[in-house]
Amino acid sequence: MYSWGKRLFDYCAAAAGLLLLAPLLLAVAVAAWLGGLRPVLFWQWRTGYREQPFQVLKFRTMTQRTNAVGTLLPDAERLTPLGEWLRRTSLDELPQLWNVLRGELSLVGPRPFIHSYLPLYSEAQRVRFRVRPGLTGWAQVNGRNALSWEEKFALDSWYVANQSLALDLRILWRTLGRVLSGHAVSAAGHATTAPFRGSKAALGKE
Repeated sequence: MYSWGKRLFDYCAAAAGLLLLAPLLLAVAVAAWLGGLRPVLFWQWRTGYREQPFQVLKFRTMTQRTNAVGTLLPDAERLTPLGEWLRRTSLDELPQLWNVLRGELSLVGPRPFIHSYLPLYSEAQRVRFRVRPGLTGWAQVNGRNALSWEEKFALDSWYVANQSLALDLRILWRTLGRVLSGHAVSAAGHATTAPFRGSKAALGKE
């Protein structure tokens, strides 16, 4: 009953959100275009439910500037002031309501990470794939990118084991506060967050 009700709520909320926020989405798209963030939308492969790949839709926050040999510059050099503001306010994530509508995301669940990370997870970390990934999650309201990778995985595993309607509503409410504060958008010393290199368990180390 919980899973069925959650999917229905996700669908209705995403449809309503896309309709109500259409003027804001258009305004952000125009601002991004004028600010040199073109094309304003981009797709990125992430790992979803049951380890299936899917593409999330986001507003672009970094330019596509390259060096002399055509390699993209580091994130910190490509992240524009407008892009930084979009990240801080989480407006860059709003197009993912389309992913929620399509059933690839839920409003609440473990955040989906880049699909190329899939071989790096330990068995314990793969628990996250038992549920649909989310637009926001337990890790996001408990530290977001200020957390280490191991802390994120631990919080996501806790959510999978304890998910409920009451917990989902609690996370959505706390997400609002996090968005308004712009807290922990970036990891210390990084424009976004440090890449995942695999845990000791996944890599077979002591």
